[in-house]
Amino acid sequence: MRVLAAMSGGVDSAVAAARAVAAGHDVVGVHLALSRTRDAIRSGSRGCCSKEDSADAARAADVLGIPYYVWDLSEEFTRDVVDDFVAAYAAGETPNPCLRCNEKIKFAAVLDRALALGFDAVCTGHYARLDPSVPELRRSADPDKDQSYVLAVLCAGQLRHAMFPVGDTPKPEIRAEAQRLGLRVAGKPDSHDICFIPTGDTQGFLRERLGSRPGSVVDDASGEVLGTHDGVHEFTVGQRKGLGVDRPAADGRPRYVLGIEPVEGTVRVGPDSALDVRSISAHSPVWTSGTAPEAPFDCVAQVRAHGGTAAAEVTPSADGITVALAEPLRGVAPGQAVALYRPSDEGDLVLGSATIAGTG
Repeated sequence: MRVLAAMSGGVDSAVAAARAVAAGHDVVGVHLALSRTRDAIRSGSRGCCSKEDSADAARAADVLGIPYYVWDLSEEFTRDVVDDFVAAYAAGETPNPCLRCNEKIKFAAVLDRALALGFDAVCTGHYARLDPSVPELRRSADPDKDQSYVLAVLCAGQLRHAMFPVGDTPKPEIRAEAQRLGLRVAGKPDSHDICFIPTGDTQGFLRERLGSRPGSVVDDASGEVLGTHDGVHEFTVGQRKGLGVDRPAADGRPRYVLGIEPVEGTVRVGPDSALDVRSISAHSPVWTSGTAPEAPFDCVAQVRAHGGTAAAEVTPSADGITVALAEPLRGVAPGQAVALYRPSDEGDLVLGSATIAGTG
């Protein structure tokens, strides 16, 4: 097969490309230039898409003996990921930009271009297991690195042209393999921050783009105004610190963000017990099998990239899905994704995902 290997400059994508080469595929490496300010040099594990990352990817491609190119997708990335991220926060939602990047960039813009150029598949360093012939997407063998949640937005057609070669191997073994192959990125730190906010200051990033939008912080139970804020984009459901409340609760316990009303500019706060969610409504479902289920079904629902899982019954409808949780989850916010899994001996099977609209 002709395989386009997306090489971020990290160890996972480098080993994924190496494994594609070892499997006998005709591999071409490509680095995605997503940032409009690539002159910045990354520090530690912050950021991505810098000159350092591009150089690391180029050196890995040279060691592997494969052609290497840089594709500038900064315009698409800004429109579909960064602008979407800002708009979601302005609407009182909590988006996941990595999920949106996989959906809109790596397996839409990149895959479409790859297929047009005659490639059969796009290979990445994501930690997930995939049988593209079915297609079936499963959790990775390394539960600490599993990235199936952020891949649950991919449809059947995209999965048929995807490859995740490192998903069956724990991360320490991937680093050891990179060392044996002579890849300099073997010890490179993982990136843990939002890639387009290398400083890690999400509130500052949003403040620059949305400015000040004053509103009130109110007690959810009584409606009493407890403080003011400069914009709902500074908050997310489940947040405890930085609420702008100038006096303690009557019971002396911490308050948490329970809900955000962007039109009124109101942030509702209350006790942690009020964060319990037992039902989720979600829109825009994507089914990895390519076929939407018609009847309710049992599964495991996951609401965060790591953790936040519970047994659930899912009821499909014309407008989306309703997820009834067997036990409550906390910190579930509109704008996040709910991923749906079916447990199995071969590893949890990803059934699909949808975007959370509301909770109950």
